Amino acid sequence: MEKSLEKPLFPPYLALFLGVVAVSTSAIFVKLSDAPAPIIATYRLVFSVLLTLPLLAWNRGAMAEIGKLSKKVWLLCILSGAFLASHFLLWFESLNYTSVASSTVLVTLQPLFAFIGGYFFFGERVRLLALTGGLLAIVGSFVIGWGDFRVGGMALWGDFLALLGAVTVTGYWLVGQYVRQHMSSFAYTLVVYSATSIILIGYDLVLGYSLTGYPAADWGWFFCLALFPTLLGHSIFNWIIKWINTTTISMGILGEPIGTAILAYFILGEVVTLPQWVGGLIIIAGIYLFIRYNQAAKGVTSVEQPATAPEKLA
Repeated sequence: MEKSLEKPLFPPYLALFLGVVAVSTSAIFVKLSDAPAPIIATYRLVFSVLLTLPLLAWNRGAMAEIGKLSKKVWLLCILSGAFLASHFLLWFESLNYTSVASSTVLVTLQPLFAFIGGYFFFGERVRLLALTGGLLAIVGSFVIGWGDFRVGGMALWGDFLALLGAVTVTGYWLVGQYVRQHMSSFAYTLVVYSATSIILIGYDLVLGYSLTGYPAADWGWFFCLALFPTLLGHSIFNWIIKWINTTTISMGILGEPIGTAILAYFILGEVVTLPQWVGGLIIIAGIYLFIRYNQAAKGVTSVEQPATAPEKLA
């Protein structure tokens, strides 16, 4: 991956730390809201789109690019949005049954599922030490699950939902890995976030969830979810990838469960149990080994493609 020699205006590693802190707030805001999980997910994405739209004034080429997308690209973006919508629904719902620490740690198992998808869809292979780290992380997830099972069966159900959330967000990343080779970051993000919002609104209407009538505090948490973990978290990662490679960013994101557990302790008064501590540390160590010794993904480029590039998928 080629890196620009241009000096950034802000230290990239400090930006990485701030981005990890931002995404660590996600589960906290979900816990603080009393709205149903589907509504929380819906307005997180709706507000993200609304906050992103003004940026079109500085990126007018994105609209021209979006207007030239082929049918195949549109379908892939909708599929990506469906995966992202499913991820938020499953993860947010898991927080109603299990602890913030357990749910967040289990969601970070996504690199393991990414290896499976990368192997079958992109021909990516894994080194022995990376595979060892993956198996170690799975052991850690069982440690957490066993601890919650001893607390209550519903906590184990929450763990299962969190794992499914890891699977669906992996689908989101795998589709994005392919489409982003032919589409700019801004245009892809805007289209996928918009598709996700529409899917979530449709889900709410079909299941009878009200889109209005929530307390002012909930609307504040919706806005915070869009601003901090989404725009100030993931958007920062998209910016620093010009100077820091993907592997370093991925290892940095592994600090999210730690940040979330610390915030949950101080803000929610949530006590981290011994199995959660042990299982979480095992998972973090395992995923670190997995990413540290895994081969670089094939077919991924950090170079933005021109606006006409999506036609290559036609």
